[in-house]
Amino acid sequence: MNVAILGMGTVGSGVADILVNNANHIRSRTGLSLDLKYIVDVLDFPDSPHRHLLTKDFAQVENDPSVELVAETIGGTKVAYEFTRRALAAGKSVVTSNKELVATHGYELMQLAAANGAAYLFEASVGGGIPVLRPMRQCLAANRIQEVCGILNGTTNYILTQMIQTGQSVEAALLQAQKNGYAELDPTADMEGHDACRKTCILASLAFGHHVYPASVPTEGITRITRGDADYAAAAGRKIKLLGRTLVGEDGRVRAYVAPHLVANSSALANVEDVFNAVLVRGDAVGEVMFYGPGAGKLPTASAVVADLLDAARHWNIQAGPAWEDEAPSLLASPEDLKSGWYVRIRGTVDQARALGAEDILGRAGAPADEVAFLLPSMSRTELNEALGDLEPEAAFRLFD
Repeated sequence: MNVAILGMGTVGSGVADILVNNANHIRSRTGLSLDLKYIVDVLDFPDSPHRHLLTKDFAQVENDPSVELVAETIGGTKVAYEFTRRALAAGKSVVTSNKELVATHGYELMQLAAANGAAYLFEASVGGGIPVLRPMRQCLAANRIQEVCGILNGTTNYILTQMIQTGQSVEAALLQAQKNGYAELDPTADMEGHDACRKTCILASLAFGHHVYPASVPTEGITRITRGDADYAAAAGRKIKLLGRTLVGEDGRVRAYVAPHLVANSSALANVEDVFNAVLVRGDAVGEVMFYGPGAGKLPTASAVVADLLDAARHWNIQAGPAWEDEAPSLLASPEDLKSGWYVRIRGTVDQARALGAEDILGRAGAPADEVAFLLPSMSRTELNEALGDLEPEAAFRLFD
């Protein structure tokens, strides 16, 4: 089957390399031939070994009936959205690593695919090279999912790891991440939690059967975290991690959000370091399972894209691929009423902390005299705000055990 790749960036070039360099291996293992016919990009890439396949005209792909599979690795929701719609309307199956496009338009694009006898697959959109979506829809299909929780952004996890291990500030760790190629020049999507939010939406949609849009998921990034918070967390036997969480409350409604947490050292998530990702899934039958591995990168992500190409080539994915209904506002509830323990840091006194119900007063070397950090017992965000009253905390993060 002939394949076209849209976008010759990091992931797209990785997909091309795997398709060409591993062609014989893929054929021997699967009995399928995936032949790369086009790569669509506005740039020329004169040094690329695949330069003879380059075209700037997507219409060549769209109008070529011999191209049945398209790998979209452009990113964003503008050109990628247009090309994906046109490819699906032409009856071509599309696979993608584009989490923003799936989180924003996934339901619409799956419906368009079904209407044209094609498939829309996106294993690489969450967790890079980690198999997560396919095991959730197949291996865990008999389970009622109770919670999906994960470290979903490698850039922020790297920054938090550096803060913990080397004592760097968030600003210094970000500069190191950019120097190492882990963070973009504009790191807003990572630092403010938008990337983790999009992946949380995809996981929530798959787990609970209705599209969850980013606007419905309260999101907080890591910009408020200080080096002192990392030290206080260590004093409490915990590590700071940015988590995307989706869980079912006692009322049967789903709470989805992204925020920093103080994760207990005994949790498997506490030991996920640097640019690695991990997703915990809790089902009523299986209990708790974790998927762990490289959450980004050229070849890990490309590996997941090629796996989806193979699924699309086999055609069984049209019946068994990831699918959900459109949004159901009644399904979602605010996470504000979700109870948990809390870490709080204020400018104030120990007596003020005690008056709030502090169970543990935390210490760190070099702390200002008027800085107090402490742990509070289980309560909702609403109850926490009521307890704090007019007192503005400098940090307030949930505990995760």
